[in-house]
Amino acid sequence: MIDFNLDTIPAVAGVLLGSGALLGCLIMSISVRRWRARCLAVESSLAAMRREVEVLASISLRTGSRVKRIEQEYSGVAERVELVELRGAAASFDEAIDSARRGTDPGRLTQQFGLSRVEADLVTRLHGRKKIA
Repeated sequence: MIDFNLDTIPAVAGVLLGSGALLGCLIMSISVRRWRARCLAVESSLAAMRREVEVLASISLRTGSRVKRIEQEYSGVAERVELVELRGAAASFDEAIDSARRGTDPGRLTQQFGLSRVEADLVTRLHGRKKIA
């Protein structure tokens, strides 16, 4: 049997404490390695995401430029569509012709019937009152 004396208890406690500290260091070392691996994976993912964001920003910039160019090219379309809608059916041309026969000038035809300036001039030349020289 082991003889326990006062010196044996601190020695056993020291061995247990040292073993516990060694085990704790081993566990901490493993944990730190795992955290390093995890950090490297996160940094790698972050770099990949950064590249993807740069690509998306580039695409977005080009798309914005295209949209702006299209808006500039077709800015007058809305006004022309509105004029056509105001015009209605062919009846507005008939009314414009009747009005031109009564002597209405092209400017008034444009305002009243939504004709373009060229259309109003044409209606006036074809159907307006003939000027007597």
